[in-house]
Amino acid sequence: MIIGIDDTDSIEGMCTTYLCAVLVAELKIYGEVSTPRLVRLNPCVPFKTRGNGAVSFEINVALERVEEVKEVVKARVSELSEVQAEGTNPGVVFIHDNFLRTVRIGGESETAENECIEILENFYETAVRGILRVEQACEIISKLQFDYFVLKKKRGLIGALAAASFLVIQRGKPDYYDSTFELVAYRLRERWGTSRFIEESSVWKADEDTYPLTWDTVDIENNRLVLAPHSPCPVLFGIRGDSVDAIYKAYRVIRAEPVEREMLFITNQGTDSHLITATCEETEAEAEAELQDYLSYVLTGVVASDPRTIDGGHVVFALTLAGKTGGHIECIAYEPTKGFRNIIRKLCSGDKVTVYGSFKNRTINLEKIELRELNVDIKIEKNPVCEGCGKRMKSAGRSQGYRCKRCKTHCSEKEVQIVAREVETGLYEVPAVARRHIAKPLIRVWMEGGITNIHLSR
Repeated sequence: MIIGIDDTDSIEGMCTTYLCAVLVAELKIYGEVSTPRLVRLNPCVPFKTRGNGAVSFEINVALERVEEVKEVVKARVSELSEVQAEGTNPGVVFIHDNFLRTVRIGGESETAENECIEILENFYETAVRGILRVEQACEIISKLQFDYFVLKKKRGLIGALAAASFLVIQRGKPDYYDSTFELVAYRLRERWGTSRFIEESSVWKADEDTYPLTWDTVDIENNRLVLAPHSPCPVLFGIRGDSVDAIYKAYRVIRAEPVEREMLFITNQGTDSHLITATCEETEAEAEAELQDYLSYVLTGVVASDPRTIDGGHVVFALTLAGKTGGHIECIAYEPTKGFRNIIRKLCSGDKVTVYGSFKNRTINLEKIELRELNVDIKIEKNPVCEGCGKRMKSAGRSQGYRCKRCKTHCSEKEVQIVAREVETGLYEVPAVARRHIAKPLIRVWMEGGITNIHLSR
């Protein structure tokens, strides 16, 4: 049986991954429990709590004990969820073995299997990239005859079904979706809400020993640790990466306060699964009018205005989408992106770029940018230099050219200089301190190979 859970935390505390870790440990007396999945959903939805993560796991349980397991899950969700918080609406989805036996990806009953898998694929991908209503989750749960449990307004069913769907698909096709790992360490309960103790030097050492197989543990450019949250939740820290061995190696190096437990997750973090990519310029131009708030896109276009810094230290420029002659959207690098803003400040009108980020109010919140072609025809005009004394001439009056009073020299035209660009083409990213959980760090792109001109943020 596969169990999906979501929406048990709040801004004030708790963490759905902690509840998952508790259940995985408790349910082992009923049968073998799989490595749980941590699924990050659309990071832009306005009704999320913190990281918008849902979890799922599979338990191999005897038929006569299925109901007992479900009661344990319901009890723990009821006990540990932040149900007193207004925006917390826990949901649990149970997918029984009879369904899993029917849906054997690549098996004989292709029509039924393909239809079920397509339903779950579409739901998961929409949960990560789009906006779903509770009614859509309920419709699928009813159609596929899944059991479920909810508290309050049922919204948790969306993430619970998405996380369960992710696991169903991974069972048959482990490499169908890009995935990574995260090892999460949890605090002793009496320490929840207090300042975390993590020995900083040990974290830097762990990163030095395991990067790039682990990533987003530290931010070198901003001299910050980024493995620990700042909320009063049960999480002490999390180590992300592509290698389980490297993650555990880093974990052994880090010295910190005592932990209650730790749990390894397979996750869609660091994969850019939330991005909607246009396949050609014509598609992007046609899509301009259809861009939706709270969705994330990859869009190619031409810089239509030199960047400007606005109140708060944010940097903004206008972008005309490729193939579009009129109208534009704005792109913004917010102050928390720190040094990334300096790259944006070096853009010029006419540069061809691809932007990555979430869309709201006709503005892209930048997560990455690729400088594809730089405008090398940037010119500035200056008063000419006197050949006699080497100083710049003064205007001789309207339409009378320029002169040097000292040397009595004269020139009719201004001096034209080509501006040297102080930026290179290639891919740039926001620093780790500003990176979304689901955003793909460029170190992973670099390790995959095939793309040159990658400018890593470390």
